[in-house]
Amino acid sequence: MIGDIDARGSVRKVLVLGGGSAGLLAGLTLKRMVPGLEVELVRSSEIGVIGVGEGTTALFPAHLFGELGIPKERFYREAEPTWKQGIRFLWGERGDYFYDFGFQYDAKFPGMERAAGYFCDEDCDDLNETCAMMRRGKVFLTGPLGRPLIRGEYAFHIENAKLVGCLESLAREAGVELAEDLLEGVETGENGVARLHFASGAVREADFYVDASGFRAELIGKALGEGFKSFEGGLFCDRAVVGGWERTDEPLQAYTVAETMDSGWCWKIEHEHYINRGYVYSSPFVSDDEALEEFLRCNPRVSSEPRVVRYRSGRRERSWVGNVVAIGNASGFVEPLEATALAQIIYASKWLSLMLREGGDERGRERYNDLMGKAWDEIRDFLAYHYKFNTLRDTAFWRHCREETSLGDFAGLYEMYREVGPGPELVTALPFHPNIYGIEGYLAHLVGMRVPYRVRGEVRAGDREMFERGRRRVRARVAAAVDSVEALAAIRSEGWRF
Repeated sequence: MIGDIDARGSVRKVLVLGGGSAGLLAGLTLKRMVPGLEVELVRSSEIGVIGVGEGTTALFPAHLFGELGIPKERFYREAEPTWKQGIRFLWGERGDYFYDFGFQYDAKFPGMERAAGYFCDEDCDDLNETCAMMRRGKVFLTGPLGRPLIRGEYAFHIENAKLVGCLESLAREAGVELAEDLLEGVETGENGVARLHFASGAVREADFYVDASGFRAELIGKALGEGFKSFEGGLFCDRAVVGGWERTDEPLQAYTVAETMDSGWCWKIEHEHYINRGYVYSSPFVSDDEALEEFLRCNPRVSSEPRVVRYRSGRRERSWVGNVVAIGNASGFVEPLEATALAQIIYASKWLSLMLREGGDERGRERYNDLMGKAWDEIRDFLAYHYKFNTLRDTAFWRHCREETSLGDFAGLYEMYREVGPGPELVTALPFHPNIYGIEGYLAHLVGMRVPYRVRGEVRAGDREMFERGRRRVRARVAAAVDSVEALAAIRSEGWRF
């Protein structure tokens, strides 16, 4: 945690509008990383949230525990997360593959000349310990005493209400002033927003404003009129039907499921006491009633009243305008991908903290807008890879995706993959550095969906056996791994220390 750097320049007070995970993470991050800032967060309980169940990426624990210094014991006690080691895709020609936060296809087992991705025609199982554990319903390796080793690149599943409650208490203790009030009006001025008027009669002013008001985009959109860049040319889904049920005897898996549906895909998020499901679909290809019927047919145990969430995919042309930065859904939205959304919130909050520490000048604003624009556009293109090559179902929606989906800035990466396959030279085809997903992220889907490539090349004698020997070693190491229920019992036992 950065604790000895104060805010510079003219920004002394920041007002965060919105009290969901975006506003709370932004306020907490700003206060912890720039302690000299006065941070006030104003939210209204009258405004609901999407509330689809939260998943995260490995960036989330790294940020909370590493950069912000939040005690692990505290977070596990209050937020009650379960672990997420990756995603199981029921997807593509192969029909089933795993995506984790580490390396599979761009890695080599000892002694091998070529990357493991070249040897995955038959199956892509057991390329690393994480995916081998997910395949077997396990979550962590064990140490000499049989205790789970909670380490590595892992993430969480967290129920939204518990996450928000935990973040509220952490923000308050960090010095963020929390207020309950409903926005009624915005005064603008030469530098952007001048003051905010609330239902209580309060008028609040700050040097800087964070718009975390969600899809309403009260400051960046309604007040300042910043343009919206639509992603509808490459991402065709625009609605989701959401439901779930209380967990009974289902195994508690350490991964999210992404399952192909007729006109989109369905998520499954594993909480300790609740299972959250949602069908993301494209309304030009299926009606709300038809989507609900397919959703319930696939998930007959849904007990909560399913509800439809409408959205549009895209981002603001600029996320920082004048003295306002939009974070969360006010900045951009692709699909109900909570892990991706939380990662963007963390990136945005960290980059904003850095820019404010450096003075928050025009150059900082330009750098921030460039970073956020590239980040949103890469997410768009990364999702496009999921749609472009999924051949699992032959429906009107999926035929449209295969024919019409643009790969955007990452089209050149696919063109090179078509020639050389999962080779090291693919790095040169990345359009900019650093990027979010790296070569491994794209290979996970290109190899996972068995997207063909032209040059197979010679395989050195013995490499196939080294590949199989490496996978056998992986299987041996995960034989004593524990599942999520066992790991939760361990961390809740008397005497446990992280």
